Amino acid sequence: MCEEQPILHTPDPNPLTANTERFRREVLAGLALPQKSLPSKYFYDERGDILYNDIMGTSEYYLGRSEIEIFSDRTEALTRAILERHDRFSLIELGPGDVRKSIYLLSALYLDQVKFTYVPIDISPNVISFLSSSLPESLPGLPIQPMNGEYLEMLWAFSQKDPTTPKVLLCLGGNVANMTPAETRKFCRQLHGCLNPGDMAIMGFDLKKNPHLIRAAYNDRAGITAAFNLNLLTRINRELGADFVTRKFVHYCHYDPERGSCKSYLVCLEAMDVSIGDTVIHFDKDECIWMETSQKYSVPEINRLAESAGFSVVDNIYDGKKWFADAIWVAD
Repeated sequence: MCEEQPILHTPDPNPLTANTERFRREVLAGLALPQKSLPSKYFYDERGDILYNDIMGTSEYYLGRSEIEIFSDRTEALTRAILERHDRFSLIELGPGDVRKSIYLLSALYLDQVKFTYVPIDISPNVISFLSSSLPESLPGLPIQPMNGEYLEMLWAFSQKDPTTPKVLLCLGGNVANMTPAETRKFCRQLHGCLNPGDMAIMGFDLKKNPHLIRAAYNDRAGITAAFNLNLLTRINRELGADFVTRKFVHYCHYDPERGSCKSYLVCLEAMDVSIGDTVIHFDKDECIWMETSQKYSVPEINRLAESAGFSVVDNIYDGKKWFADAIWVAD
């Protein structure tokens, strides 16, 4: 179990203090790099959750609609793949959001009276609070064990607590997309290390396609993605006592079709010094903060990723346009 364990941190008697200290440490580390960057996982405060849902509703952002189509129209294929291997299991979802995708699978398993426990893991306490109140109303009696924290830490903790029950892991949407290919390979190996042979993973991948479609998805005309990125500076100001002037930063994104990498930045419009507590960080005019990577894959690349991490590929399930794939893997 969990051969490559995540780094665990000593519990703080005040979890809010511990989370804020980690936030501060990771922000300062990213802004100290030659290419300044910020961890995209911190996009999701209360305002960030709202903005992300707004992005999902834009005409340009095809990713959410494509994966919802898979989960709504191909539910039977997903449930069949699971039930052919397990009749009872823990269904663990990393980053469930408002479960607008996985609710189709949850409902199908629930209505078929399959014996499973739903374990949503999310870094956002707002998401965990929402699911804890809403799911018991929509799916009464469904066993649910919400976990608030880092994906790998929470998955490792759950695996230690319940090492024998089969696991079906959902890692949908942009979870692996928000990493570089090297980071994704490491992440998938770590996921494998927290599973037993025969456990399953359903992994979402955005597929390579027309570069214009991809770039537009991260540069919507309404400017919601720009607001989503800028909101992280606002959060840093509020929670870490920084003094970013957000109006002096603008959103920019670039897609490299050869590497399949779509990167988002915030561009500083004038030279300035920004204070985060006692630390002062200098920005040159036109200097960029790397905010997020959204990686796109071909099907052969997805299959090779599975094999390199110790999984066998069961199937790849697509939306009607074959713009997105949910890959079904089994741990060897």
